[in-house]
Amino acid sequence: MTNTMQWRTAMGACALAFMLSVTTLQAARAHDTSAGPNGGQVIEVKGHHVELTTTGKDLTLHLTDEAHAAIASQGASGRAVILEGSKQATAALTPAAPNKLVAHLDAPLAAGARVVVTAKLADGHEIVVRFVIK
Repeated sequence: MTNTMQWRTAMGACALAFMLSVTTLQAARAHDTSAGPNGGQVIEVKGHHVELTTTGKDLTLHLTDEAHAAIASQGASGRAVILEGSKQATAALTPAAPNKLVAHLDAPLAAGARVVVTAKLADGHEIVVRFVIK
């Protein structure tokens, strides 16, 4: 391989890595507010507000738009990957009226647990959000 080809390959790899990092940052571009209207953490992603609340073994995502109006959850689906220490679990998220996605867990989540949610909303948007349980 010539030096020119090696340089082009290296530059292409750098450009790809940069584009992926920018895309990841935009997809995960989020602001974390102190507490949402339901007392949970709120992440903003792709013009949607996603609030996570937990009650016992139930995990609930409350979906609203930029104006904080409820987004219908009928037709939405997703999954939550829960990482607690060295343990990993996956829970299916199902719609609950009017604007919730819910999952029933095997056990309550401990502080420090990480929850990564991937979902396709009823409006067709696909979102990925990450929470750390406080």
